[in-house]
Amino acid sequence: MIPSRLVIRGARASLQGAVSVPGDKSISHRALLLGAIARGETTISGLLTAQDIEATADCLRAMGVAVGPLDAPVVIVSGEGLRRLAPPGRELYCGNSGTTMRLLLGILAGQDFIARLTGDESLSRRPMDRVARPLTEMGAQISGRTERCLPPVEVRGGALHVINYQSPIASAQVKSAVLLAGLYADGVTSVTEPYQSRDHTERMLAAFGAEVTTDELTVSVRGGELTGCQVNVPRDISSAAFLLVAGLLVAESQVSVTGVGVNPTRTGMLDAMRAMGADIAESDQQMWGGEPVATLTASASHLRGCEIGAELVPRLIDELPVICVAAALAEGRTHITGAQELRVKESDRLEAMATELSKMGARITERPDGLIVEGVERLRGAQVSGRGDHRMAMALAVAGVVAQGETVITDAGGIATSFPGFVTAMRRIGADVRMP
Repeated sequence: MIPSRLVIRGARASLQGAVSVPGDKSISHRALLLGAIARGETTISGLLTAQDIEATADCLRAMGVAVGPLDAPVVIVSGEGLRRLAPPGRELYCGNSGTTMRLLLGILAGQDFIARLTGDESLSRRPMDRVARPLTEMGAQISGRTERCLPPVEVRGGALHVINYQSPIASAQVKSAVLLAGLYADGVTSVTEPYQSRDHTERMLAAFGAEVTTDELTVSVRGGELTGCQVNVPRDISSAAFLLVAGLLVAESQVSVTGVGVNPTRTGMLDAMRAMGADIAESDQQMWGGEPVATLTASASHLRGCEIGAELVPRLIDELPVICVAAALAEGRTHITGAQELRVKESDRLEAMATELSKMGARITERPDGLIVEGVERLRGAQVSGRGDHRMAMALAVAGVVAQGETVITDAGGIATSFPGFVTAMRRIGADVRMP
């Protein structure tokens, strides 16, 4: 468990070493959810053990799904088919996990009962209208607070019909919710996005036996049953990003992260950092159950500012906080646009990064859909807040590692939602991160 306060001393020496990070959070959620509605047994290796994934498993167990211990080397999910979930005898508590709530809404849209989904204070501020809208078009009844459908959310499922949904935003959660609901409809359901978002759901649906087709920015699924299978979860590139950026920013460093998922729809961070001049090498490429993986090695680099636009943002949306740290120390200007989605994450990450990094001497101007970051020579230690947001807290920890003096991060406990071993991993490569 991560305490609510971290203390970091700026690195006096290089960072070195090879480490591993937890299993991919996005893939872990999907493996549990698809295993729950498939026929037969699904075995999952490398599942992330963190609060967000525990929330998904808890919701599934509340609907009668047998999910084995999440800390086992192989997690077993026993599914009985699409329509065999049991009405929950209580509210489905999703904790801090927007993925749990939004993807569950897609599955619950096809169930013949009423369910009520709740979350913590942060999740209760995050809009669910983006998934409620297409699911309502398919025939589900979904209601929440205000016109943005804020949690708690109630869903009454039932018979669904196919739609060809033109999504106004590139969002893997929206796309996934519609595709999951499409399994319950008679025919082919399609989703078209303005830009491509991560494609883990499509890949995994195919592995579970669904008929999935992709035509440029349109993904389609034919309704029908799934069959349990074996899933090997790659390590999370979003978690690896913090260690890699630290390796890029501290002089004479070389940091490797093994077995990282390098799905092309998730590697925008690598593209952006390389555009800034980062030396990030890939080796030991393999395929794990349809997902490419590799060892990533970051060597200390002189970075330059770059442009990050709307077409790239869906492929690095979760990594943008730590990219901002790199941009703060890069030569010249970095301009991020089309990133308004960051305002409805666990915190308003655009406002949070501008405010908190500025306390450390960064020069950041907040825009409605992004940030302008003017590079500075150095950051200075300061007291900053993680805002209860796991990625904010970890990004600020990386900033603390490269800053002069001591940095204190308050409200950092959210790290446990995705990377409980973050402090240990940072210390293993030589960073001075303490938990007072």
